[in-house]
Amino acid sequence: MAIPATQLEKMIKTAFPTAVVEIKALVDDNDHFHVTIKAKEFEGKSRLQQHQMVYEALGATMKADLHALSIKTEVLKNNSD
Repeated sequence: MAIPATQLEKMIKTAFPTAVVEIKALVDDNDHFHVTIKAKEFEGKSRLQQHQMVYEALGATMKADLHALSIKTEVLKNNSD
């Protein structure tokens, strides 16, 4: 299975409305991505908790549609971050 980057971004922004999302394809097959997510929703959370939040937001997509997902999370401090 595969998922377009635009759909992946939409899922992330639905879960984290303040998010600034950058997605890079690791391979041109729609199931290997690196994603950087900056969101205010991560404030006060450990890196592990932030990643767990992303996994929860992506739900079954993580098991069915993505072969590999590298995640980098950061707290969004202001809209220009």
